[in-house]
Amino acid sequence: MSNFDPTDVNRQERDKQSRDLDARLKRETEEADVRWLMGCKQGRRIVWRQLERTGVFRLSYAQGDAMATAFNEGKRNTGLQLLAQVHALCPEQYPLMVQEANDADD
Repeated sequence: MSNFDPTDVNRQERDKQSRDLDARLKRETEEADVRWLMGCKQGRRIVWRQLERTGVFRLSYAQGDAMATAFNEGKRNTGLQLLAQVHALCPEQYPLMVQEANDADD
C-alpha cells in the first residue's frame, strides 16, 4: 500500500523540489565531467575517437539496408549529443581537439 496522499500538497512540493535538485546536481556533474575530459589532451583524444566511432562525420545511409541505416543513425545520434555538449560547455576546446587529431594523422 502506498503512503501517497493526494491532498498533501506540501509533501508533493517537497518531493518535486527534491527531484529537481537531484536532476540539477546530476546535470552539473555531467557538465563538469565533460569539461574535465576536454581539459586534457588524453581526454580530447577519447572524445575524438568516440565522435569518429559513432559516425558523426560520415553518412549513416547503408544502401539497401534500412535496419543498418537505422542502427547507424542511432550511433550517430549518440555522437551528436556528445558533440553538442562539447560545443555548449567548452567550445574553445573543439578546434584544439581537431588540430590535435589532424596532427596525429600526419
